Amino acid sequence: RALEDTLPYLFGLLGIIEGDDPLAAMDGQVKRRRTLDAIKRILLRESLNQPLMVIFEDLHWVDEETQAFLNLLADSIATAKILLLVNYRPEYSHQWGSKTYYTQLRLDPLGKESADEMLSALLGDGPELAPLKKLITEKTEGNPFFMEETVQVLLDEGALVRDGGVKLTKPIAELKIPPTVQGILAARIDRLPADEKDLLQTLAVVGREFPLSLIRSVVSKADDDLNRMLSDLQLGEFIYEQPAVGDTEYTFKHALTQEVAYGSVLMERRKILHDQAGQAIESLYREHLDDHLTELAHHYARSANNDKAVTFLSLAGRQAFARFAYAESRAQFGDALQLIARLPESPERDIRESELASVLALACWRSHGPDTAETADALLRASSIAERTGNLAELVQVLFLRRVIIARAGDFEGSSALGNQLLELAELEGSAASLDYAYNAAVQVRFYEGDLAGAEKHFALWRNNQNATSPRGTLSEGTVVVLAIAASCAWMMGRIDLARERMAEATAYATALKEPFPLMIAKWLEASLNFLLREPEHALAAASQSIALGEENWFRLEPLNIMNKAWALACLGNPGEGLALLDGQFSGPASRLGGSFGSSLLVLAEVQAMAGKYDAAMKSIETALSTQQQGLRPEHLRLRGEMRIKLIQAEAAEADLREAIAVAQKMGAKSWELRATTSLARLLRDTDRRDEARAMLTDIYHWFTEGFDTADLKDARALLDGLSN
Repeated sequence: RALEDTLPYLFGLLGIIEGDDPLAAMDGQVKRRRTLDAIKRILLRESLNQPLMVIFEDLHWVDEETQAFLNLLADSIATAKILLLVNYRPEYSHQWGSKTYYTQLRLDPLGKESADEMLSALLGDGPELAPLKKLITEKTEGNPFFMEETVQVLLDEGALVRDGGVKLTKPIAELKIPPTVQGILAARIDRLPADEKDLLQTLAVVGREFPLSLIRSVVSKADDDLNRMLSDLQLGEFIYEQPAVGDTEYTFKHALTQEVAYGSVLMERRKILHDQAGQAIESLYREHLDDHLTELAHHYARSANNDKAVTFLSLAGRQAFARFAYAESRAQFGDALQLIARLPESPERDIRESELASVLALACWRSHGPDTAETADALLRASSIAERTGNLAELVQVLFLRRVIIARAGDFEGSSALGNQLLELAELEGSAASLDYAYNAAVQVRFYEGDLAGAEKHFALWRNNQNATSPRGTLSEGTVVVLAIAASCAWMMGRIDLARERMAEATAYATALKEPFPLMIAKWLEASLNFLLREPEHALAAASQSIALGEENWFRLEPLNIMNKAWALACLGNPGEGLALLDGQFSGPASRLGGSFGSSLLVLAEVQAMAGKYDAAMKSIETALSTQQQGLRPEHLRLRGEMRIKLIQAEAAEADLREAIAVAQKMGAKSWELRATTSLARLLRDTDRRDEARAMLTDIYHWFTEGFDTADLKDARALLDGLSN
C-alpha cells in the first residue's frame, strides 16, 4: 500500500491513463524524476520479499531515459538484495567503476583450449579435422560468433558435410574463408535460395524482432510457403523463434546478422519495404497505434512517404516529450523538420513546420535549460520559421521564451524590445493564450524598466485575461513569477498590504499545483519580497525552504537564494557568516548572475556595509549602477549616498540621495522615495537643517495609508518624532 503513490507515474509511463491526467500540470522534469524513482522503489521493495536479478543487455544501444534509471538504480542497491547484470560493447562507458559493489568481467576472445572445446562441440573430435580447427581459430581470433558462422558457411557451400559426423570434402588450401564476420554473413546470405534471401532481407527491414502476423502482412506469400521459408532460416540459424503471448515471434540470431542483411537491400527496395512495414503496422494495430508510434516513425522516416514520416515522427516526438525522453523527442522533431521541407508548399505545411520548430525548442528548453546555446539556437530557428510562415500564435510563444533568456542574461534593453514586439503580435493574433504570454512578459519588462504604472496596467490586463479563460499558455511557474513581480511592484508603489496579498496568492497557487519547482520559485520570490520589506526572519525562512526544495528535488536556484539568505543572516547579527556565503558568487563575468546581477550587487553591498567594509560596498554599488536594471536605481543611488556618508563625503552623499528621491518620484516608487527621504532627512538633521528634514519626511510619511508595521515606516516615524522634539 505504501507504493500506491507511484501508480500515477507508472500509468503515465505506460500510457494507460483514462480521463483527466492527474499529473498533466506537473513540471516535466519533476514528473520524470518521480517516475524513475517510482520504478526504483518498486524494485527495492520487491527485493525485501525475495532476492532479485535485474538484467539489461546491449547497453551500447541504451536510450537516455533507461540510462538515467540505471544510474539511479546503481546508486541505490549497495545494501539491497539486488544483483544488477549488464553487458555492453567496449565503446559504451559509465560512471559506476568507482563503486565498491561494482565488478567488471571482461569477455575476451576464447583462448586455444576454449576454442578447441567449442569447435569440438560443433565439428566433433575427429583427428582429421584438427588442421581445420586450427585454421578457424586463427582466422577468427577466438571470436565465438565468428567461429560459429565460419562453420555454417563451410556447411552451406558443401566444404563440410554431416554424414553421421562432420567430414571435410575439400583440401584445407582450397577453403575460402572471408576475413571478417560481416563477410561470412554476407557470403551465407548470398548462397540462400532467392525466395529465402528475399524474405531474410525483408525481415531485416521490419526489425530485430517481428511477430508472424506482421510478416504475413508485409510478405505476399501463401502460409505454407512462408512457414517453410521461416523454418529453413531457423535451420540455418539466421533467425530464432521465441516465446510470445498470442502470436508467434521471431528474432535475428545476432544484431550483425540483421545489419548485414539490411545492408544488402538496394536503397529503392529498402524504401518500399519500410513503407509496406509502416502500412502493415497501421493496419494491424489501428486500435492502439499509440503503442507503435516509434516503430511507425522509424519505418516511414526511411521510406519515400514523407507525409506519413512527418506525421508519425511528430506524434512519436510528442509522446517521448510527454514521457520525459527529451533526447529522443529532440531527435524525432529534428528529423521531422528536415523531412517537412520535402513536402509540397501549402498553408498546412507551414503550420506543421512552425509547430514542429516550437516543440523542438521547448524540448531543448526542458532538457538543457534556458541558458544553453542549443536552446537559444532552437528558439531562434523556431521564431524565424514562425515569422516566415506567418504563424503568429507560435511566434508569440517562442518570443516569450526568447525574452526570458535575454532577460536572464541581463540584457534588459533587448528584453524590452522583444517584449514590446511580443505585445504587438499577441494583440494582432488575438487569442487568449497569446495575450497571456504577452501580458505576462509586459509586466516583467515594464517592472525592470522602472515603469511601475505600465507594469500595473499590464498586470490588470493579464489578470482579466486569466479570469476570462481557463489556465493555459505559460509554464506553471510563469503565473507564480508574474504574481510575485506584481507584489514587488505594489510594494515599490507604496501598496504594502496589496504586495503581501499578491505574494500570498503566488505561494498559494504554487502550493496548490503540488509541484516542487513552482513552489521553489515562489519561496525564492517570497524571500526577495521580504528583503524589500526588511523582514530578515521571514526572508531566511523562505530562502531556506526554497533551498531545501531544490536539494530534495535535484534542482537548485542558487546563487539567488544565497543572496537572500546571506542578507538575512547579516541583518540578524551575523554579517561575517553572510559574507562567507557570498564568497565566490560574483567571480567571473556578470552574466553568471544574469538578470539578477543588479539586485545581487545590492545585497552584496548591504552585507559588506553591515560588516563595516564600506570601500568594498562602494565598489559593489558603483558596479550595480552600471547595470540596466532601472527599477532598482533609486535604491542603488540611496545606498551609494549612505556609503558616502560613512566615508565622510557629505556633499556627494546629499547629491546621491536627492537624485534617488527624484528618480523614485518619476517612477512613482513611493517606498523607494520614503527610504531615500529618510536617509536624506537623517543627513540634514546631522548638518543642522532639521526644519527641511522634518518637512520633506512629513510629506512622504503621511502619503502612506498602510504598512505602518514595516521597518521603513517605523524608521521614518521614529526619525520624525526625533525631529519634532
